[in-house]
Amino acid sequence: MGDLQTCIPDSETVELFNDRQAINELIERVLVLAVGAGLKDAAIFAVRLAIEEAITNAFVHGHQNLPRDVPVLVEFKISQGEIQIAIEDRGPGFTPEALPDPTLIENLSKPFGRGVMLMKAYMTEVLYNPQGNRVKMRYITP
Repeated sequence: MGDLQTCIPDSETVELFNDRQAINELIERVLVLAVGAGLKDAAIFAVRLAIEEAITNAFVHGHQNLPRDVPVLVEFKISQGEIQIAIEDRGPGFTPEALPDPTLIENLSKPFGRGVMLMKAYMTEVLYNPQGNRVKMRYITP
């Protein structure tokens, strides 16, 4: 899949602002292309959930202390039976391994970690850059 620091070849990159309509339009556009590439309903559900979680995390956590008008970068590539998507925020990043397991009883009421867990559960591959401000996800049709 290549180095996380590099762009996905032959892809599209979009600056996305924290605007619900723009976010929904981008997700719908990606999903229409994914359906055209042969992804079925279960895959579309998985990809939608993962993209929504990653974008939400970028704005809510990554941009927590940044002005609202700072965009995140969304990069995607769709080919037959596969989608790659990367979301990069401008925040300081985080250490994914440091998130507490949201399935443990002592963490059930804590409001973090579930989105990352769902992304990992639904996507074929989820990788973070060393800084923790860029997630690259991949779904391959089984």
